[in-house]
Amino acid sequence: MFRFSTPTVSSIVVGMTAASVLTFASACLADVDGTQVASRNISPRGALTHEEQSVTALFKEASPSVVYITSIGLRRDFFSFRAMEIPQGTGSGFIWDDKGHIVTNFHVIQDARRAEVTLADQSSWSAELVGYAAEKDLAILRIDAPVERLKAIRLGTSHDLEVGRTVLAIGNPFGFDQTLTTGIISALGREINSVAGLPIRDVIQTDAAINPGNSGGPLLDSAGRLIGVNTAIVSPSGGYAGIGFAIPVDTVRWVVSDLIAFGKIQRPTLGVELAPDTVSRRFGLEGPVVLHVTPGSGADRAGFQPTRRSRQGRILLGDVVVAVNGERIRKRGELGLALERRRAGETVTVTLVRDGKVREVKVKLDGPG
Repeated sequence: MFRFSTPTVSSIVVGMTAASVLTFASACLADVDGTQVASRNISPRGALTHEEQSVTALFKEASPSVVYITSIGLRRDFFSFRAMEIPQGTGSGFIWDDKGHIVTNFHVIQDARRAEVTLADQSSWSAELVGYAAEKDLAILRIDAPVERLKAIRLGTSHDLEVGRTVLAIGNPFGFDQTLTTGIISALGREINSVAGLPIRDVIQTDAAINPGNSGGPLLDSAGRLIGVNTAIVSPSGGYAGIGFAIPVDTVRWVVSDLIAFGKIQRPTLGVELAPDTVSRRFGLEGPVVLHVTPGSGADRAGFQPTRRSRQGRILLGDVVVAVNGERIRKRGELGLALERRRAGETVTVTLVRDGKVREVKVKLDGPG
């Protein structure tokens, strides 16, 4: 095992003059009453270090934007058989704008009859669901609170993050509201599965403590800007085990924009229906197979071949989609991921396999169905 040593005071003092020793000692040692600073990184007794002051100031600045979410379910009384509302679960969220939009994870409010949002000032507000994207585990609620109570979180970016950068998480783990934890970015480019079973890509991995109840809360950089939405942990026991994940803010931005405007993600389409992935596995195909082609769609105009039957009744498999603009497509759900940042009217290059031969076709994307 390697052991790193640091020079002791005695080893430094050797060879110094008496005057130098006195100067060194006065600079390094604190008086009994604590009026002198032992070193540049140690504060007088009761004072905060520069790093502590920064974190405290950051928390004071960001915490008013963080909310506590209670999802309400419905249960029937065993004796009277009357339906009654009960708390179903709790989670975190944050204020997106001064119009009362609240961002949280979809799984925080999934299957809830309604939700309540508690602000940092402890005022509670009934929330309405604006929209959700289960495949991104994001949802938008809205509360009708006065503008002066709504402090929108400051937004950062996630495309320029680096491993090792300091991060802070604010949320409500186990129901303890306004809890701050700190850590670093421990990895980038991770992939996790959403509640819809589809992958969420480019996820941030952090060692900042994230526990049940932190879901939907913000992950902040050292300047107090949003860089991710805390969404999942890896834990055999269900508690914190040192690995947490956050959806990157660059993804959150465009998803939230669509959810507020349309209530769902507005992905363009090729105009095809793909067969389940089990079909591709059964036939040893390299990607999802085209089951149907929508008449008049971009795929129809580009000449895509659907699955059909021959005159003898034999099933003839359609085109196999293997790439879009060079991005590899192996599963049905990955086609949507490849198109999610595109817009209707754009043209993409789709790589197909037909009768064992690879071909590329240009497809003009249609609007959302």
